[in-house]
Amino acid sequence: MTYRIHRQVEADTVVFVLSGALDADHCERLVELVAAESGRRVRLDLAEVTMVDRAGVQCLAHLQAEGVALVNCPGYVRRWIAEEERL
Repeated sequence: MTYRIHRQVEADTVVFVLSGALDADHCERLVELVAAESGRRVRLDLAEVTMVDRAGVQCLAHLQAEGVALVNCPGYVRRWIAEEERL
């Protein structure tokens, strides 16, 4: 599956623009990249994400709980994250 992470800086926030399919393998790298930005605000732009599996949703829920903002998040992913948080 194709997946890409593009990093950009906007003022005091690091934005990771994600595109393609987000699965367990890609989440590992994403978590590493977010951790490397300690002390900075981080935002994930999901506008170009085409598919997210359960591991991807759990990863996004974890990052969101850690203070990472999710923008342009598809509705089905937001609902799935909410369900994961209830478990």
